[in-house]
Amino acid sequence: MLTLGELAAYLAGFAHDAEGSLQGAEGSLQDAEGSVQGTEGSVQGAEGSVHGAEGSVQGAEGSVHGAEGSVQGAEGSVHGAEGSVQSADPSVELHAIAPLERAGPRDVAFLWDRRYLSALRDTKAGCVVLCREWAAHSPVPVICAPDPYLAYARASQLFDTRPVSAAGVHPSATLASSASIPATASLGPGACVAAEAQLGEDVVIGAGCYVGEGARIGRGTRLEPHVVIYDGVVIGEDCHVHAATVIGADGFGFVRRPGGWQKIHQLGAVRIGDRVDIGASVTIDRGALDDTVIEDDVIIDDQVHIAHNCVIGARTAIAGCTGLAGSTRVGADCSFAGQVGVSGHLQICDNAHFTGQARITKSVPRAGRYASGTPLQSTRQWARSAVRFTQLEALQRRVLGLESALESALESAPESAPEKTPDTAPGAAGQPQQTPDTPRQQPQQQPAGDADTQQHSREDQGGQQH
Repeated sequence: MLTLGELAAYLAGFAHDAEGSLQGAEGSLQDAEGSVQGTEGSVQGAEGSVHGAEGSVQGAEGSVHGAEGSVQGAEGSVHGAEGSVQSADPSVELHAIAPLERAGPRDVAFLWDRRYLSALRDTKAGCVVLCREWAAHSPVPVICAPDPYLAYARASQLFDTRPVSAAGVHPSATLASSASIPATASLGPGACVAAEAQLGEDVVIGAGCYVGEGARIGRGTRLEPHVVIYDGVVIGEDCHVHAATVIGADGFGFVRRPGGWQKIHQLGAVRIGDRVDIGASVTIDRGALDDTVIEDDVIIDDQVHIAHNCVIGARTAIAGCTGLAGSTRVGADCSFAGQVGVSGHLQICDNAHFTGQARITKSVPRAGRYASGTPLQSTRQWARSAVRFTQLEALQRRVLGLESALESALESAPESAPEKTPDTAPGAAGQPQQTPDTPRQQPQQQPAGDADTQQHSREDQGGQQH
C-alpha cells in the first residue's frame, strides 16, 4: 500500500520516464523549476518550497502537500481539476493495480493503448497513469507519463505482495562443508548445495533446488523451487530463474558407431550474465568444449531450449517454446516470438526479429523483421492449399516445358516479314488493290455443322472456367 503522492514521487524519480506529473482532468503541468498556482496553495520545484493551509510533506524528489495543498514531482506537478486539491488528494491510499474496467477508488490503473479510451471514461479508479494527451478524457486524477507501459512495469514492484525470503538455512537443507554461503543467503527446505559452490550476498535458493559442485551464483540472484544448476555453471548478479529449470545438462552430442551411438562428453559449462530472467522449465545445455553463454539482460520465456555452445547476445528476448540448435550465435537486441525453430551453426546479427513459428535455416546477416510459417486459414481453404502444395513440383516442370517450347518457337520464327510489292500495295480502303487480271476473291463458305461445333467448343471452354 502507498499513497497517491508517494506513487507520483516514485515515478517522477525516473528522469527519462515521467514528465513526473499527477493532475486531474483539467489540471496543468509545469517543469520542476517553475511553479503552479492552485486555488488554495502553490507549488514550487525541488529547490523551492511548498506551503499549504495545514502543512506540507516532502517526497523523494519533489514535494507532496496535504489535503489543501498540491503534489510536486521531480519534473512536474500534480493537481486536481482546475487546480483544486479535492479531486487529487495526495494522501489517498492505493492498495493494488487493477484494469480500468474493475478498478475501484483504492486502485491505480494504467492506460497505454488508445483502444481502451472508452473504458477510461467510465473508470472508478483512484488514479490512472496515462499519456498527457489523454488526460482530458479521465474522470479521475491522473499521473502523466511519456511511456505509461514502462511506468506500469516500474510501479508493479511497489504492489508485489509475495513473501520475501528471510536469510538463513532451513534445517532440511544440505550443505557441503566446502561450499561458500554468506549469512544473507536464504536456503529453503530440501535445498542442496554441493562442494566448492559459491553463493553471493542475498542469494535465494528455493525449496528442492540443487546447486552443483563448483557452481557460482552472483549477488541477489533468486532460484525458484526445484531449479537444477549443474556442476561448474556460473550465474551472474540479480538473475531470476523460475521453477523446474535445468541449467548445465549435457548437450546432445553423439556419434554413430557400429551397433549404436558413441557419446561425446560435454566438457564446457554454462555462463549466464547479470540481470537475466529465465522462465519455468527452461533447459540450457552445457558446451561440448567452449561454454554456452547467455549475456547480460537477456529474457527467456517458459519451455525454451538452448542447445550446447549457443551464444545469446545481450538484451535478446526469447518467447516460449522456442528452440535453438547447437553452436548458433545470436546477436544483441534480437527477439524470437513463440515456437521459433533455429537450426545449428548459424550466425544471427544484432537487431534481428522473428515472428511466431519462424523457421530459421540459414544465417541472418542483416537486421530487420523476418517471418515464415503457415498463416491461419479455414480448414477447407487449408486443405485445398495443402493439395496445391503437393502439386508444385509438377507445376514447375510444366512451366519449364512451356518456357522451353516458347523459346524454341521464337528461335525458329522468320526474322522479318517479306517486303511488299507494288501489286500488293494497300488501296484506299486499306485492302489489296484489285487489278483487271486478278479475279475477285469470294468468301469461303463455312462447312455445315461448323457453327454448332464452335458453339459447343465455347460452351466446353466456359464450363472449365472457375
